[in-house]
Amino acid sequence: MQVLVVGGAGYIGSHMVKMLLGAGHNVITLDNLSSGHRDAVVGGIFVEGDLADRDCLKKLFEDYKPDAVMHFASYIQVGESVRKPDIYYRNNVTNTLNLLDTMLEFGVNKFIFSSTAAVFGEPDYVPIDEAHPNRPLNPYGRSKLMIEQVLADYSKAFDFRSVCLRYFNAAGADPEGQLGERHDPETHLIPLILQAASGRRENIHVFGRDYDTPDGTCIRDYIHIVDLCSAHLAALEYLNNGGMSDRFNLGNGSGFSVQQVIDAVQMVSTKKVTVVNGPRREGDPARLVADSARARKILSWAPKFTDLETIVAHAWQWELKQLS
Repeated sequence: MQVLVVGGAGYIGSHMVKMLLGAGHNVITLDNLSSGHRDAVVGGIFVEGDLADRDCLKKLFEDYKPDAVMHFASYIQVGESVRKPDIYYRNNVTNTLNLLDTMLEFGVNKFIFSSTAAVFGEPDYVPIDEAHPNRPLNPYGRSKLMIEQVLADYSKAFDFRSVCLRYFNAAGADPEGQLGERHDPETHLIPLILQAASGRRENIHVFGRDYDTPDGTCIRDYIHIVDLCSAHLAALEYLNNGGMSDRFNLGNGSGFSVQQVIDAVQMVSTKKVTVVNGPRREGDPARLVADSARARKILSWAPKFTDLETIVAHAWQWELKQLS
């Protein structure tokens, strides 16, 4: 297939491009490089452009005639979304509508959307399944839920099918060491701890050690980047085989605490990490873990890298590469 990957120069998108190419698909990457990296796009066609530019989108669809679209081009920082809701709604909602309407114009009706567990808000129960109420707590989560609702309406009104994949904490790196996480600023826990282990950061902050968990620190669901991408590939196959629009939660089947992640980093790296303990952050639930039973059943998907040490080892390999 001809697959358009929007945001394909970013962390998840670049791994997706590599996997699609490996599966024999033709890939067109669209990215404005505001946070992505041109050298992370390992093959296929690259177009530098922005979803806000309707003329750019129209020319891209005219020139390359994609069969399906995968969307990874959202802004993702929760705290920033609270401070700057305008840019989050403009990019995550308005610009996505530009993309969807261009797809309709050119008769492209298969869409895979990178959504988030932030659509759920404070959990009523754990693990979180697709039936859990949607009560996002911030503009980031609300912007993602808005697009999920748009997609549901488009599926009813038009010949248009979509899969929304809600995931919790993307983690790890390409096992071959070619790709990894390069956010600026970095906000994700595993790379932050790895940077403390490698010497690129002085310490790591732990926000709260008094949660109702075995070691007192928050528990989160970390899903390996390769497993995340394999779910998108399975979703593409699902739509290609006539599957109807749907939403799926993605997780590795268990959660790991902040302290467990610190311990895993120290074991894998053999380095001591300096930890600074602080108070809880407002709005941090004790546990966030996904129930991915529906994705396993309907998409025939199963994560392969579910142990924390492997996730950390692949990320550590990438961190060491950044030092050279």
